[in-house]
Amino acid sequence: MSDRVVSDRVVIVTGAARGIGLAATKLFLAEGAVVVMVDIDNNELLNASAELLNVLPVCCDVSDPEQVDSMIAQSLAHYAKIDCLVNNAGIADFGPIDETTFATWRRVMATNLDGVFLCSQAATAELKRQKGCIVNIASISGLRASTLRTAYGTSKAAVIHLTQQQAAELGEYGVRANCVAPGPVRTKLAMAVHTQDIIDAYHDAIPLNRYGTENEIAEAIVFLCSHKASYITGQVIAADGGFESTGVGLPALR
Repeated sequence: MSDRVVSDRVVIVTGAARGIGLAATKLFLAEGAVVVMVDIDNNELLNASAELLNVLPVCCDVSDPEQVDSMIAQSLAHYAKIDCLVNNAGIADFGPIDETTFATWRRVMATNLDGVFLCSQAATAELKRQKGCIVNIASISGLRASTLRTAYGTSKAAVIHLTQQQAAELGEYGVRANCVAPGPVRTKLAMAVHTQDIIDAYHDAIPLNRYGTENEIAEAIVFLCSHKASYITGQVIAADGGFESTGVGLPALR
């Protein structure tokens, strides 16, 4: 009997050209799935997918209903079914609450929240047929407030609630919906913008005393899409090294 967690499955991963989305894509492939890689950055998407087998790259702005419908249609035309949807595409725009313009607010909401709603809704009919699953990527910032994250944190909190709505309404069709809320992750972007003081403060505040890796977040995503999570729905997994359990933490992190 195979030890593969996911086999013979078609998975859509948004925001798949880099970071957590790309790490999840590679894990799904290693487990025997085929992956529709979705990203708004076509050049980066083609570069990321060029050396991967069993993938379909689709350029798509997840905040645009017509592009989302086209992406789902392309997925079905190519692979004939959809088993799992990973809503990972997102943007971060941090700043003081009184300097957050409505344009910034809408731009963050459009990708982080509208994108999850649109992709999930467009895939729902097929997910019902397959008794599939949805995994939405939120953030530790959606579980607790901190400064500079008015738009970003609010969008991620809404994603958490949307996940619970999906679980409540789609469960009777056999569709599971869960959420992963990453804590601090050692990405190239984070390392470029985090000062040494912030890095040290995170290490002190996180019980595991380190940042997470993209692959560690991807492992949680792949697990929730697997049959090993067949009775798990409507849940939020904070993949954060224990950071959420310790409160806001040090002033440098606010």
